[in-house]
Amino acid sequence: MKVAVCVKQIPDPAADYSLDPASHTLVRPNEQVLDDTDRYGVEVALQIAEANEGSVTLVSMGPSGNLQGVRQALAMGADKAVLVDDEALKGADSLTTARILAAAIAREGFDLVIAGTESTDGYAGVVPQQVAELLGVPALTYAMEVGVEGDMVKIKRQTAAGYDEVEASTPALVSVTAGVVEPRYPTFKGIMQAKSKPVDELTAADLGVDVAVGQQVVEVADAPARAAGEKVEDDGEAFGRIIAKLEEVKVI
Repeated sequence: MKVAVCVKQIPDPAADYSLDPASHTLVRPNEQVLDDTDRYGVEVALQIAEANEGSVTLVSMGPSGNLQGVRQALAMGADKAVLVDDEALKGADSLTTARILAAAIAREGFDLVIAGTESTDGYAGVVPQQVAELLGVPALTYAMEVGVEGDMVKIKRQTAAGYDEVEASTPALVSVTAGVVEPRYPTFKGIMQAKSKPVDELTAADLGVDVAVGQQVVEVADAPARAAGEKVEDDGEAFGRIIAKLEEVKVI
């Protein structure tokens, strides 16, 4: 089984960051780390590949930098990586990102695509579904548990009330939530092997994708300070004011 995993390199959340004053986009340093949410996707992919004599290919878009984040995922056990690094993609919106990822995945060939629910530096939360649509495969989203039986993939989809049981035949895409599995730590052997694993660096042109960056950030402003709440002196009838307020906001 060929499993592709969408991963992203992001600036270290523990480090200071800045925005480009012209484009209002995040300035990405040369040294980036693997998005923590993607570690769950990589682990799910590795477990599925190990149980089905498969392979795991990482697919990523963004500045390559020193490849630290990609190497972290390779050190966990992934077989290879495909990274699309193109200056023309700077400021790309979610749909452009999905078009690039889908083209890279299709180029490699796949039976199953694994992705996190959303990246921690973007929080759009729509890229996995867009990739599935572009690839023409079912999207099984918000998986809190994933299993593969033959050519069927089955998940427990997290909901506010519990979970739904959802299944589809492969090829398919699954987006996983944090906590779906416990990601493994790279071993010293894995770290050393990661240095020699193949990383294909491509551009949008290599994939035959015409870049047309859509939505763009036009302004960044500080969030307004929270206004002070209303203070009510309880004279024994304050409950009436509470009831009136709840009625005002249509809670009761």
